[in-house]
Amino acid sequence: MTNRSELDAKDSSPSKADYQPPKVWTWNKANGGRFANINRPISGPTHEAELPVGVHPLQLYSLGTPNGVKVTVMLEELLALGYADAEYDAWPIRIGEGEQFGTGFVEINPNSKIPALVDRSGQKPVAVFESAAILFYLAEKFSVFLPADHPDRSRCLSWLFWQMGSAPYLGGGFGHFYAYAPSKMEYPIDRFTMEVKRQMDVLDRLLADQAFIVGDSYSIADMAIWPWYGQLALGRLYGAAAFLDVESYKHLLRWARDIGARPAVQRGRLVNKLTGDSDTQVPERHSEADFHGKRLA
Repeated sequence: MTNRSELDAKDSSPSKADYQPPKVWTWNKANGGRFANINRPISGPTHEAELPVGVHPLQLYSLGTPNGVKVTVMLEELLALGYADAEYDAWPIRIGEGEQFGTGFVEINPNSKIPALVDRSGQKPVAVFESAAILFYLAEKFSVFLPADHPDRSRCLSWLFWQMGSAPYLGGGFGHFYAYAPSKMEYPIDRFTMEVKRQMDVLDRLLADQAFIVGDSYSIADMAIWPWYGQLALGRLYGAAAFLDVESYKHLLRWARDIGARPAVQRGRLVNKLTGDSDTQVPERHSEADFHGKRLA
């Protein structure tokens, strides 16, 4: 009969599958699964490539991922309110093909991540990168979707930066190991599932007694959080709706549906989208006419 000490010794002994880190890590270009062709431990450009420039004051270089959707939703909401100066050209950056490492893109975002915005309305172009920074920049530029007075302004900014700190656990953590990693591994999937469900519970409790992230006011906090957690609740990310039991987060789901029903949000979801049915894609956006014949949902 096996005793407890023998079981403990067996559990604590290394197996052939255990990874032992080397003293100094070296880059193996074959590692990284489906992203091995673009992941690298150094920054800077890999090739010469100028960015296109359209006719509007705002030039967006992005992709229809959750981080990109934040900004296109904001821009479409501004246009819906009649802010003509929010007209923009949206150009796709195909990150799977490494376009974010072109010299033009690296010049406006040395971190080589989408989205990046260039405001050409003034005497000198202003480049803004990081999605939260772009939302904040646009909210201040147009004096909308960001409460002017405290404490609501502080709450809005707190939740905006909550999203920036929390979503990497959802995308780079849960999403990667659940949907993209070369093999399924129980420990990281369990670890990040637990954290994502905790985050969903945070939002569900917050939204139990209020319409939006900051009380009764729709804000850049909603625009930042919805593309990640709203779309997760609606079953649009990683094919993980059943696994995460998203239906149990009733208040989060109600909020996700309400935001998703907004016409500007539906338009913003399609901009720079390069996957799915063709009638749900607007690879480049230069005017409202680009949405004609597209399926908004």
